[in-house]
Amino acid sequence: MAQSSVTKETFAFLDNLKENNNRDWFQENKATFLDRQEEMKQFLDAVLSEMTTHDHIEKLKLYRIYRDVRFSKNKTPYKINFSGSMERAGLERRGGYFIQIASKGSFIAAGFWNPEKEDLLRIRKEIALDAQSFKAVIEEPEFKKTWGTLSGDALKTAPRGFDKEDPSIALIRHKQFLFVKHFTDKQVLQANFPKLVSDSFRVIRPFFDLMSAILSTNLDGESLID
Repeated sequence: MAQSSVTKETFAFLDNLKENNNRDWFQENKATFLDRQEEMKQFLDAVLSEMTTHDHIEKLKLYRIYRDVRFSKNKTPYKINFSGSMERAGLERRGGYFIQIASKGSFIAAGFWNPEKEDLLRIRKEIALDAQSFKAVIEEPEFKKTWGTLSGDALKTAPRGFDKEDPSIALIRHKQFLFVKHFTDKQVLQANFPKLVSDSFRVIRPFFDLMSAILSTNLDGESLID
């Protein structure tokens, strides 16, 4: 049977890579890396299988372990984590899922990492008109217990065209609309971790449904999808 959970060997490899983040060591241990990478593919496939019970996924991606160091002061060539993402299918389904596996640094995230300029303006206008609907979703008890509070970069002041005295200005200032959930190594190593990830993502759906409705309509409620 294919390995569908993360093992201690993956954490051990990432710990060793952190201590030996150079090309010579990596090449000497390339076979181990390929084994760990295959484990991650199988783990993500297991998560995807669970996700299909409650969402439509268009694309599953395992990110490369090689770092882009061109514009970074950190010149170490390799990431010390494995990560992947899932895109939802169809223009009517907005939002994305992200998973990172790292020794003492595993987490999942969901939301809107870098909304396009037009989408960001549409979200802000909707919050200015009806912040209560937005707050009702993200403050629902099960949602808040699972995902905590909204995170992501935000402006320090009101965006152009918005009232800095608006009671919901803290939400309007957001440039990203993200929720993050961290896991211990012990949790990650559990055989049911793929289901635990999927169950957490299931709880995010009311937020995605709301944001999808906003981004697929104009301010008059008319559909923008042909």
